[in-house]
Amino acid sequence: MTIVVKSSRCTKRSGRPPGTAALASLAMITVLTFALALILPDPSAQAATVPEQARAHLSRAKIFLAAGDYRRALEATQKAVDDAPSAESYVYLTYVYQAIDGYLEHLARTEQWGEVDRLYMNLAFSNTEDLVDPPSGLARMAKEMIQTSVRQQFDMSAAMATKLDKDVTEQLWQQQTAWRADHPDRWWAGAPESWNW
Repeated sequence: MTIVVKSSRCTKRSGRPPGTAALASLAMITVLTFALALILPDPSAQAATVPEQARAHLSRAKIFLAAGDYRRALEATQKAVDDAPSAESYVYLTYVYQAIDGYLEHLARTEQWGEVDRLYMNLAFSNTEDLVDPPSGLARMAKEMIQTSVRQQFDMSAAMATKLDKDVTEQLWQQQTAWRADHPDRWWAGAPESWNW
């Protein structure tokens, strides 16, 4: 073995052709990369399952809206936000808050105060304990309390959606506006078909 000194560095001469060590390193990196690709999960496959989970929540939310079960519709859209936070999921959550507000306005305008009380009970009941100690409230007071709360919540979630993606949010608002115009007396019981819930 010969040691050659060049500009105050020591290097070994192994007698192998030049570049052999670089080729061996490259081969090792290729093998390791292939092995890691087999072991680690595919990130694109994971990303595809999250929106699918969110879609399942939205599909249930659509059924809950049709049934007038606004508490569960809120819970389902909140789970969609939790599973796949995005401008879209925040807009969908905002829409459910607005659906509650729109339904309340409709009930008040048509003086269906018994239905307002039922809506209040739907939103207030969450556990079996509520069966023995039910929440109570006068229908007109319940309407004011619910509307104040849902309006604050939809303002907040709408702002979050806009912060995430203003263009997508505006597009979804336009779809929602068209849906409301096409279904003026019942828009709160469903969601725009273009949303594919």
